[in-house]
Amino acid sequence: MAKQKTAYVCNECGADSAKWQGQCSECGAWNSLSEVRLGPTPSNRTERFQGYAGDAKGAAKLQSLSEIDLQALPRFSSGAKEFDRVLGGGLVPGSVVLIGGHPGAGKSTLLLQTMCFLARDMNALYVTGEESLQQVAMRGQRLGLPNDQLKMLSETSVENIVTAAQQFQPKVMVVDSIQVMHMADISSAPGSVSQVRESAAYLTRFAKQTGTVLILVGHVTKDGSLAGPKVLEHMIDCSILLEGSHDSRFRTLRGSKNRFGAVNELGVFAMTEQGLKEVSNPSAIFLQRADEVSSGSVVMVVWEGTRPLLVEIQALVDDSHLGNPRRVAVGLDQNRLNMLLAVLHRHGGLMVGDQDVFVNVVGGVKVVETSADLALLLAIVSSLRDQPLPRELMVFGEVGLSGEIRPVPSGQERLREAAKHGFKKAIVPVANAPTETIPGLELVKVKSLSEALAAL
Repeated sequence: MAKQKTAYVCNECGADSAKWQGQCSECGAWNSLSEVRLGPTPSNRTERFQGYAGDAKGAAKLQSLSEIDLQALPRFSSGAKEFDRVLGGGLVPGSVVLIGGHPGAGKSTLLLQTMCFLARDMNALYVTGEESLQQVAMRGQRLGLPNDQLKMLSETSVENIVTAAQQFQPKVMVVDSIQVMHMADISSAPGSVSQVRESAAYLTRFAKQTGTVLILVGHVTKDGSLAGPKVLEHMIDCSILLEGSHDSRFRTLRGSKNRFGAVNELGVFAMTEQGLKEVSNPSAIFLQRADEVSSGSVVMVVWEGTRPLLVEIQALVDDSHLGNPRRVAVGLDQNRLNMLLAVLHRHGGLMVGDQDVFVNVVGGVKVVETSADLALLLAIVSSLRDQPLPRELMVFGEVGLSGEIRPVPSGQERLREAAKHGFKKAIVPVANAPTETIPGLELVKVKSLSEALAAL
């Protein structure tokens, strides 16, 4: 019997290695190499699926860039505007979308709602490998979804799924989930690096050659990232994460990769008894503040994809009883918090080195841009002095290491969003001051951190 060949693949970057080693030589990650058994390559792996755009001998047709017909790939709506926003305007034929999220986040609910909507106008196939058909049908009945058009398939073999799809010819197909799929010629267990990679590659090739929209459901690790080999994220066209805690009724859908639209786009849904309902005005939800605003609270405007979003940031500064004061940031970068505290001490004259500092973004929103710097520092100062900030105050701006207030992109759109929600005063960088006055909004233009503190 011939000896079976093996390789070792890094789960972080997808690099191959001939032997196992503790550290990946490409990305430097430790203990990330997994064994992959290389099975024999069958002859049918070079097959052409129905709808393949090539000649009879298997050679692909060469075309110049000007000859490609862009009208052949029109987008179509998924039925939810928030989902379309994250996708870049809708689903593109032949695209592969990967949706991840923690168990219970609502991935299957969102996709079942979407597929039932699409099945009314086109062929739609829902493949479930983790749940039985009865479980999916019970969920659809509980949500009150139309169940007479959507086709279901309970299968974990990729070859059988593709065979059934070639006969049915769906325009949209969901595979839930990619971690339980397997191929017959791969000897490793389902969920391994080799099975996930080869199954995703086989399904992606089918989607590209037939123009089918393929939506894959992926598991996530305990730190919230997509499980499986990193090469899986390179194969697909759009990577989306559905986030939300179990004690919150709101879910956020965020795109981290999109070949057909903007990345870091945010969609907001509310989990109800009838499933996930889209939230058209998320700023109104995140601004549900108390009647009397306490110290350490201020509203800021962050830019999520293509729209501004008003969120509340809270800070708590308290005497520390430990040798090393704690720095806790929820929804913000903790390293940036430490840097801003040093700027506050050097250029603001306020010492918090012996204080515990806790900051939180209300609503579970994760802020990744630097426009929250000024609002964060003003909230910390408000909590330190125990003096509430005005309820109708809005703040945004980036703080540099020398204490200067730097401008942020789309400043005028942020100010319009704040005025629309009734804010009367705004502390903004000088460079973000609009050329035209915004009715009902008083602007305080600052150049440095000391000017912002003096404006309070």
